[in-house]
Amino acid sequence: MQLIRVSTALVLLLLSSMTSASSSKDLIQWLDWSEASFIKAKQENKLVLLNLEAVWCHWCHVMDQQTYSDAEVAKLINQHFVAIKVDHDARPDLANQYRDYGWPATIFLDGAGTDLVKRAGYIKPTSFANLLSAIVADPTPERAALPKATDEFADEATLDPAIYQKLLQRHQAFYDPELGGLKTNRKTLDRDHVEYALSQSHNTFEKEVAIKTIRASFALADPEWGGIYQYSTMGDWLHPHFEKIMASQAGFMRIYALAYQRFGDEEYLTQADAIANYLARFLQAPDGAFYTSQDADLIQGEKGTEYFALRDKERRAQGIPRIDQNIYARENGWAIEALAILYEVSKNEKYLAQAERAAKAVNNTHRVDTGGFKHSAPDQHANYLADTLNMGAAFLQLYKVTAERKWLELANESAHFLIENFKANDAGYLSGKAQQGLPVQPVQHLDENIKTTRFLNLLSQYSGDEPIQQAAQHSMKYLATPSIALARIEDSGILLAAQEVSISAPHFTVVGEKKDLVAGKLFKVGLDQSGPNQSGWYKRLEWWDKSEGPLPNSDVTYPGFEKPAGYVCVDKLCSAPAFTAEKYQQMSERILFR
Repeated sequence: MQLIRVSTALVLLLLSSMTSASSSKDLIQWLDWSEASFIKAKQENKLVLLNLEAVWCHWCHVMDQQTYSDAEVAKLINQHFVAIKVDHDARPDLANQYRDYGWPATIFLDGAGTDLVKRAGYIKPTSFANLLSAIVADPTPERAALPKATDEFADEATLDPAIYQKLLQRHQAFYDPELGGLKTNRKTLDRDHVEYALSQSHNTFEKEVAIKTIRASFALADPEWGGIYQYSTMGDWLHPHFEKIMASQAGFMRIYALAYQRFGDEEYLTQADAIANYLARFLQAPDGAFYTSQDADLIQGEKGTEYFALRDKERRAQGIPRIDQNIYARENGWAIEALAILYEVSKNEKYLAQAERAAKAVNNTHRVDTGGFKHSAPDQHANYLADTLNMGAAFLQLYKVTAERKWLELANESAHFLIENFKANDAGYLSGKAQQGLPVQPVQHLDENIKTTRFLNLLSQYSGDEPIQQAAQHSMKYLATPSIALARIEDSGILLAAQEVSISAPHFTVVGEKKDLVAGKLFKVGLDQSGPNQSGWYKRLEWWDKSEGPLPNSDVTYPGFEKPAGYVCVDKLCSAPAFTAEKYQQMSERILFR
């Protein structure tokens, strides 16, 4: 009944927003990002204006209602430009290519696809009209818009020690010891920064980084509905932007779960649970898959500060901010993996049920015959790296926590599709496939290559698949290239990837029938383990029931016993068998922290 009320509120809200706010669609002929749009630009000798917006973004709404709906601005656009409007979440390749320019991103190109001018964020009507006129008068590419020359890629899949030290110094220097988080105007939980700190939390400084940042990030939680606001402005944690996007929900939930595993603080589990409950209540489709986001504004273009200060009943009386009901494989991969990690550390079956239900739904609707994933169900092809990458990582996590081989098979198929379709010639992986007729070619994106390296490296240890291991090395070479490794002010994700590629994951194996209760208890001990110098995510956990055949990667020979046994292997050192959960716990701690 509650779901019906929410849906009704959404319909009423959409109707009211369509009638109460002016729209640029009334004045500008917006086209899609397509070959036809660029052909039109060439034929009419016009430049291309790309408005890359997000449906949840407050300032995108404001710019549409104020700037693009201004008569003078619309006149200049219609006269001199081919106008293209793209949903940021619908096109991961474009979102990655222009991510540095935020929401909205305003990109001017010529008909050949060359970037001319790029601008970030909201631009007032008068300023925008002046910008349009200036570009028409002189369409020469700005220096900042010219492509950056890339050094030759690294020959080895290892970080130069000097580069490693620079990354480590930046990791430490950009930590805000007063407020937590990074020293940036936007406060959020930088997931790689905190995960690296968690992996090194035996160090007093890194433990402080992790705990202070995580606890500060609780300020971004919605106290009424659960879920996480994307970030806070003004250099503190007190001025949130109220959109709830899946990257934040899954990313925060993942870090909170790993922090609970590391420190045992129940508050981390409570915060993760609130996000999982929000997903179930607001962003879960009837088939179990997840929607994309919830808008920052109740009425588009009007800030939601007063609305989100209300209690649940008062909010519902006014309506529910719009939910983007697109179902994307990338976003579902994020959510499934995070929920499966939350199950791993909590043993709460509801999280596993959520994760498996979504995985089955997206596998049914988004998977292509060759093993990759379409971005959305109506798409014809699997065009973007992010969808296959994140669904593959989700399947691997599901295998880790269930030992069901179907999930490992799907992870392997995803990996091989990724390698075959997105591998760049020199190093790394491209965000998307080149699409016929479109002059803008896909590029490697740093965050995607960090995750690709980590996913393929761990998967290769589970599967024993040498081509997958070589593929992980291919993306690590991209990350190890000095101009790429040092391209941003801080990049702890590269430290994580380099750390994992350099050492095998701690390996926990339970040998015994899956119906055996003792074997089940041993497996739960394995779920709890994490090494002292790795992220809690980075481990290999398997349950070998011999009736299923040999382990996928039979790199260790285990003796045969009539009763279940648990083993742990680290750095080519394997333990003796443990036959009880208590002994397995003690032995694991002794091996890991020796």
